[in-house]
Amino acid sequence: MTVPNSDDGDRSLPEVINSLLDSIPKLISFKCKWSSIRAKLADLKTQLSDFSDFAGSSSNKLVQDLLVSVRETLNDAVEVATRCEGPGMAEGKLKTQSEVDSVMARLDRHVKDAEVLIKSGLLQDNGVVVVSGFSISSKKEAVRLEARNLVIRLQIGGVESKNSAIDSLLELLHEDDKNVMICVAQGVVPVLVRLLDSCSLGMKEKTVAVISRISMVESSKHVLIAEGLSLLNHLLRVLESGSGFAKEKACIALQALSSSKENARAIGCRGGISSLLEICQGGSPGSQAFAAGVLRNLASFVETKENFVEENAIFVLISMVSSGTSLAQENAVGCLANLTSGDEDLMISVVREGGIQCLKSFWDSVSNVKSLEVGVVLLKNLALCPIVREVVISEGFIPRLVPVLSCGVLGVRIAAAEAVSSLGFSSKSRKEIGESGCVGPLIDMLDGKAIEEKEAASKALSTLLVCTNNRKTFKKSEKGIVSLVQLLDPKIKKLDQRYTVSALELLVTSKRCRKLVVAAGACLHLQKLVEMDVEGAKKLAENLARSKIWGVFTRP
Repeated sequence: MTVPNSDDGDRSLPEVINSLLDSIPKLISFKCKWSSIRAKLADLKTQLSDFSDFAGSSSNKLVQDLLVSVRETLNDAVEVATRCEGPGMAEGKLKTQSEVDSVMARLDRHVKDAEVLIKSGLLQDNGVVVVSGFSISSKKEAVRLEARNLVIRLQIGGVESKNSAIDSLLELLHEDDKNVMICVAQGVVPVLVRLLDSCSLGMKEKTVAVISRISMVESSKHVLIAEGLSLLNHLLRVLESGSGFAKEKACIALQALSSSKENARAIGCRGGISSLLEICQGGSPGSQAFAAGVLRNLASFVETKENFVEENAIFVLISMVSSGTSLAQENAVGCLANLTSGDEDLMISVVREGGIQCLKSFWDSVSNVKSLEVGVVLLKNLALCPIVREVVISEGFIPRLVPVLSCGVLGVRIAAAEAVSSLGFSSKSRKEIGESGCVGPLIDMLDGKAIEEKEAASKALSTLLVCTNNRKTFKKSEKGIVSLVQLLDPKIKKLDQRYTVSALELLVTSKRCRKLVVAAGACLHLQKLVEMDVEGAKKLAENLARSKIWGVFTRP
């Protein structure tokens, strides 16, 4: 029986493969394994033939690297086959079997790598890759070619090659957000997720770092979300057992993935909230902040609240508000705001755990007004609870709301106006709010561009104007009544005009105000609002109509 010589450096790869294909049926030992090897050799022979159809394959580094590896494997296959000619094996059966298995595994990898190269389309680009000194007219095209090259390298070759590719990919992604978008368009995300299934610990951490970088680009988040539970499960395992670096990167990625109800439910069911809370207690400052950001997203879904209660999350979050970084504090307060929305039991829990004092400290320490929005929302939620709102007022939050109503951030102003509405629950609190100076800023908000701002301001005023002193303050404004009447216009869409009607109803008890309301054109708007069956519109229209009739009789 003739077996190809193992020293086949001068023979072409197809010739070596053909020689092996002819020899294998005559081998005696491990016939089944060699039969599988023969099938893989046949596939590899076809692929090598396909390579020759592409003009650029001879100059493509990825192809050439693969061919070098294939030759090494074929040489080993020839050598091992020599020892399987007869039943006796000088090297020992177990060692020979292990070497046969190694050849079979390596050939399997070569076949898969070749398939990736052929399907990638890279060879159709004549093997062009980005190298120093090569002139490419478009920078975008250069990045696209480099990205495609790296995506392929992540799928073929050994650990060292893939490690080098992931390092290069990280460097490319950190250069520019546009590079992230180009790499995503080249299909890097599914490749990264598959890589998490099989790579080493170090490689896995780098892969998670790449995924976290992609998650930071808004337009690319949907591609990560599309990977579903497969990616989620990998990231959750990193939270449980990864290094501090990997946990931080996983938290960054999870912030992007936790914005959907399905993913939030999956994270809660798989113990993710427990892992995140552990990081909040013992992780690095960065990982604590990002973990709190994930929790903040999760807390906005009713389905996860039970998980938070079971894990005693309120205590952990309030502790973070007291001692975390500024971002960690903001995310922790935001999480508490989402948890307490519509849940009086959790509102009471927050107060019992010292949440009011923490909120005061957070409020007073925030330098960025935008960051204060979560605190104002939490205050608004707490003020809705009858048991809690007295405590809120006694802790001095009303004076803190006044400057916020005039700040330059829309969301903060709206939340503050809603908080005023909630805190104006008694004659005493309404008077205190008015005396603190809230009426003027609320009048200004009536002229805001956003419908939500107009509605929040009119709602707050409809509460505050129940107080006589507040009505006196309102009447001092030259534009207040005109601004309110303008909001009666039925052409304004998505505005709840009940609050505007209610505020005006409180003002028209004054003869002077009635005249101003009529002069501003309220009657025409009210006719249409009555037809639309807006609450209180008919009563206000009747009051204004009576005042006009009495005006006729009192003329000299």
